[in-house]
Amino acid sequence: MPQPLLQIERVSKAFGKTLAVDDVSLEIAGGEFFALLGPSGCGKTSLMRLIAGFESPDAGRIFIDGRDVSADPPHKRAVNMMFQSYALFPHMNVAANIGYALKRRGLSAGMIGQRVRDMLALVRMEGFEERRPDSLSGGQKARVALARALAGEPKLLLLDEPLSALDRKLREEIQFELMQVQRDLGVSFLIVTHDQDEAMAMASRIAVMRDGGLAQIAAPRRLYEKPASRWVARFIGDANVLEACVREGAASQIQLEIEGALHLVVDGADEAFHPGASVAICVRPERMNLHAERPLTGNVLAGEIVEIVYLGASISWRIRCDNGAVVRVITSSGIDGSFERGARAFISYAPDAARVLCR
Repeated sequence: MPQPLLQIERVSKAFGKTLAVDDVSLEIAGGEFFALLGPSGCGKTSLMRLIAGFESPDAGRIFIDGRDVSADPPHKRAVNMMFQSYALFPHMNVAANIGYALKRRGLSAGMIGQRVRDMLALVRMEGFEERRPDSLSGGQKARVALARALAGEPKLLLLDEPLSALDRKLREEIQFELMQVQRDLGVSFLIVTHDQDEAMAMASRIAVMRDGGLAQIAAPRRLYEKPASRWVARFIGDANVLEACVREGAASQIQLEIEGALHLVVDGADEAFHPGASVAICVRPERMNLHAERPLTGNVLAGEIVEIVYLGASISWRIRCDNGAVVRVITSSGIDGSFERGARAFISYAPDAARVLCR
């Protein structure tokens, strides 16, 4: 196996009595687009600052390209950062901003000029060399900040919530541009974000952080379809998490009791679940079906429609089940319009639509 570009070994960091990063270990491969995702205060920014060298770990080690950089200052690491604020120098034009670090390294004017032109072409900003930051749009500032961060040819680029100030449409446009640049250059990108959609769209793998530790590391599809815990299931996307009791358990087929009725789940789990064990199931809203009459097949829940939200291509339904749990169902907007708020409804889902959660 090739050596990972970034290795974090049991790193911890406290600020006073607050443990911001708690015994974290992970690896990032060369050329990978990796995301640290989590709510505010989960430790993702602190971990990024440790990787960048702005903070020193209290315990553990950090390796970049096989070299222990745990005690190295930022300028001695093959890392650069694209800041959330972009941090462009207001008194310098675009070309000077991009070439600033190269000038500090003593490169010749000719080499700097060529590198600046290459970076402007990469981010599609040719012709903006003489513009000042205050004359640029938000998207243009983001592109210049990216060009400046990449000009020094880092092995790892850290992105600190770089798109949070942009509107939704522009944010999505810049996301695809970042993905294209990353693929073109083959540089490892590590983005820190609290935006699930952003992480799911851009990253090849995602580390979900909670309370300073890692809740799960997985590719976006697996993270969504196979969450490791109730918390991850609720945090990633929309999820219906229903408490259940195991009646019969096997490695791939589990019979559960939910609302007094038996439900069959084909989970593909690696472990057998013992009868009587308390678990939960996660079913995504789009994997559920809505019925006016009780269906004859599948797992079935019954309740009352309490909310209907038209979303254009889809409709979001909230149904209060007979046991008091509120379940969300997403259907196409072409569904029968006879369903109304307050009406009795039935929800079904297939045995392979659920994920059994022990934690």
